[in-house]
Amino acid sequence: MQFYCESLTSYKRLLTKEVKIGDLLLGNFNPIRVQTMTTTDTMDTIGTVEQSIRCIEAGAELVRITAPSKKEAENLLVIKNELRKRGYNTPLIADIHFTPNAAEIAARIVEKVRVNPGNYVDKKKFEQIEYTDAEYAEEIERIRERFTPLVKICKEYGTAMRIGTNHGSLSDRIMSRYGDTPMGMVESAMEFLRIARAEAYHNIILSMKSSNPQVMVQAYRLLVKTMTDEFGECYPLHLGVTEAGDGEDGRIKSSVGIGTLLEDGLGDTIRVSLTEEPEAEVPVAKMLAERYVKRIGDVIPEYDHYPIDPFVYNKRTTHEVSNIGGSNVPRVIADLSTKEKITAASLYALGYQYSVPLDKWTITDMACDYVLAGDKVIDFEIPGTLGIIYNHETWQEQKDKARTYPIFDATNYLADSLKSTSLNFIEAKINDLTPQLVLKLKNDKTAVLVIDTDNGHGMPEQRRLFALLMNQDCSIPVIIKRSYQDLSLDQLQLYSATDMGGLLIDGLGDGIFIDAKNCGGDKRINETAFTILQATRTRISKTEYISCPSCGRTLFDLQETTAMIRSRTFHLKGVKIGIMGCIVNGPGEMADADYGYVGSGPGRITLYRGKEVVKKNVPSASAVDELINLIKEDGNWVEMELIENN
Repeated sequence: MQFYCESLTSYKRLLTKEVKIGDLLLGNFNPIRVQTMTTTDTMDTIGTVEQSIRCIEAGAELVRITAPSKKEAENLLVIKNELRKRGYNTPLIADIHFTPNAAEIAARIVEKVRVNPGNYVDKKKFEQIEYTDAEYAEEIERIRERFTPLVKICKEYGTAMRIGTNHGSLSDRIMSRYGDTPMGMVESAMEFLRIARAEAYHNIILSMKSSNPQVMVQAYRLLVKTMTDEFGECYPLHLGVTEAGDGEDGRIKSSVGIGTLLEDGLGDTIRVSLTEEPEAEVPVAKMLAERYVKRIGDVIPEYDHYPIDPFVYNKRTTHEVSNIGGSNVPRVIADLSTKEKITAASLYALGYQYSVPLDKWTITDMACDYVLAGDKVIDFEIPGTLGIIYNHETWQEQKDKARTYPIFDATNYLADSLKSTSLNFIEAKINDLTPQLVLKLKNDKTAVLVIDTDNGHGMPEQRRLFALLMNQDCSIPVIIKRSYQDLSLDQLQLYSATDMGGLLIDGLGDGIFIDAKNCGGDKRINETAFTILQATRTRISKTEYISCPSCGRTLFDLQETTAMIRSRTFHLKGVKIGIMGCIVNGPGEMADADYGYVGSGPGRITLYRGKEVVKKNVPSASAVDELINLIKEDGNWVEMELIENN
């Protein structure tokens, strides 16, 4: 095994144990299963049944329902019977937090239970406690005593179980020994898995969820390696990015995390967590999974040496060329080369707005850095932060204009054609990288490589190209280019987030270039590029919302509240706001949010600064104003008018 997957160069699903959930088989090369979770009150039987049916008819193969206490767990039988009466036999999952008694009831009713090892036995008080080895062993024994009864019930009733670790709800005990790390997430799950295996119970799925796709990917990879090293086998993986948010942000963030793992053959079931109706999650999950039904790619050379640490983020070291590479944020290239004529109005969609009366440009936070003009000559004064890329022959006629640069193919570049003295783009695929080309690129401090691929298994091929450069100590900056045609906007967002996000998460890439033809307007394509960079935490250009997808525990309308908070705070670049429906998804699940807005009771909100409670029991009518006041107190507020006038 190559560290954490069957192959780094060809598409092979990771062989996992087969698990039975009702009549559904999961793992062991069965199809990637799609699931979602209801948002209704579990005591609202008909509401939960009807929402479950909408999810099933949208394509959900498993439906999860929250069971926070014994009464909800008991009502799962009523819900299940009503669904069966209506002709729906889809397996149901009970979602358990804090309450072992509820889990033990639910395990006798539904086909699967989900437990969170961070709060099933342990209680989280955000306390730092030092444990001796003996004390730590005593805590493990306490977990064994409390968890084993559930294991025995599941084994007796043929009930499956997901051991679902969440990054934000690691117990104080785990945090004290492992810290807030992927290894802590893995060990949290492994403690429970070892107990289950000791009882010869194997009908288990595992998950490593985080609102940070980078942490999530590293944790799943580490889990596979740990299971393989310790047991010589792997259990099926449930993939998901928790609290991803809504709209394109939620879709792209989920795709970066889930798609990166699917590319390497990891993942047996997926759930895309969106702050929307649960049936809206299902088509997104299906779209991600369907890419891997018949994944066919060209042969990619095997590795002699793999220079990338898949478990720790390390940005590839590159030298700086103009504003690309080195310590610069990743750059965004937009394509206008297919337009009949490029005008000042063409740049509006790319984040540049020209005022005729004032004769000046306004530059937004999502203004692209370079435009590929190809052979289309730009005959107006361009913004001062924008670079124009021309095909080599056209550039020779425009080379005296400020901030204009040529792009070469590998053959023309090697032919010693006329070049810019400051910045030259060279477009190449993996087969173009001959020793002669690599040597020349290595010695050319004006060169930036634009890598493309037409391989059906493109992300691993481009990753292989990066490794080739790294193994030859070539520190040239690299722009990741991917080309798409005739896709819906949803497809473009999901595919590009997977293809490019998987590289950026591993520290590879100094910029991205989405070449999309007939896939939506220039504005949405440009915004997609910036949202991918935001999701991978490599370039922050807007406010980030860490918002849970709602469930039966939610104490306010999450969609409405998220929209209201977003409408008043969207301009706060780099600020992370957690919006959580209840205390279960409270301070822990907000992970690294700067501020938190958490339901604490009907009509009541608790406000957080980081993981610190600032105000309790704030009436929901005034809670958004109080949140904004808190941001202002910390000096992180900027008036919208000031931004618009700059």
